[in-house]
Amino acid sequence: MREANFYATQDGAKIVKDVHIKKALDEKVYRSNLLDEKIKEMIERGIILIDTAGAQVGQVNGLSVISLGDFDFGQPSRITASLGLGRRGIIDIERESRMGGQTHTKGVMIISGYLENKYAHDKPLSLSCRLVFEQSYGGVDGDSASSTELYAILSALSELPIKQNLAVTGSVNQKGEVQAIGGVNEKIEGFYKTCKVKGLKGDEGVMIPRSNVQHLMLNEEVVEAVRRGRFHIYPVSTIDEGMETLTGVKAGQLKSDGTYDSGTVNYRVNKRLAEMSQRMAALAGPLRLEEEAPSSEIEALAKPPSKP
Repeated sequence: MREANFYATQDGAKIVKDVHIKKALDEKVYRSNLLDEKIKEMIERGIILIDTAGAQVGQVNGLSVISLGDFDFGQPSRITASLGLGRRGIIDIERESRMGGQTHTKGVMIISGYLENKYAHDKPLSLSCRLVFEQSYGGVDGDSASSTELYAILSALSELPIKQNLAVTGSVNQKGEVQAIGGVNEKIEGFYKTCKVKGLKGDEGVMIPRSNVQHLMLNEEVVEAVRRGRFHIYPVSTIDEGMETLTGVKAGQLKSDGTYDSGTVNYRVNKRLAEMSQRMAALAGPLRLEEEAPSSEIEALAKPPSKP
């Protein structure tokens, strides 16, 4: 308010008006946003890889917040999932490299709980899936990207591409409910700025937890872009709802016989996991025989020679 009062005095105004408050806020951002501008510049030049068009399997635009004193800004991050046969389950590369915080690790473990609860009632999960924040070198913490990481995994399993014109934020619980997160305004504004430097086409947007709608207080430019249909905000309550938004394919509801409608997201995920489980079981036999062969040969050699 002191800064707004200063600008009002400069204008010779008797009272502080909304234009003076806006001027004070804009000047505060200008004094603090050098790092934000540099990051957006690197995105524009293709140094930091972020897609805002097309669709990719196992790749989602996540959102994080960087704090510099009293200035916070949002930054998009590419989150990817790579998939293969195995028994290790979900592997958090951030944790393995000791760059992940405890809350982030908890979020990844919750993802494992969701997958087991939804798809592993009649088969074991026979996968090794690695999750990573690409081009992240300063450590990762918080669970606000856990839903984003889960979308990347489901995309890799279903082989359904994720729309890259959308970014995602939100934590998730083991029941697949998308939960509120902090910094929702900064994250939305950060992705909007990214889309601007990449070339705003009008179909971009951010998917947020429905419980965060009450916290929206976006800047004037983003509000105007949403009003004109040039930028979009999609509130979701569940992972199924989010996958439908990101892929354009119906999620599919569990039927009484324990199956899903053919072609739906959950049908494709469940089918892929069943195939991986069967393949793993088929490989387990030969692998076990190979492991046991040396010991059998040693036992044979250890036997005393038979008498003539």
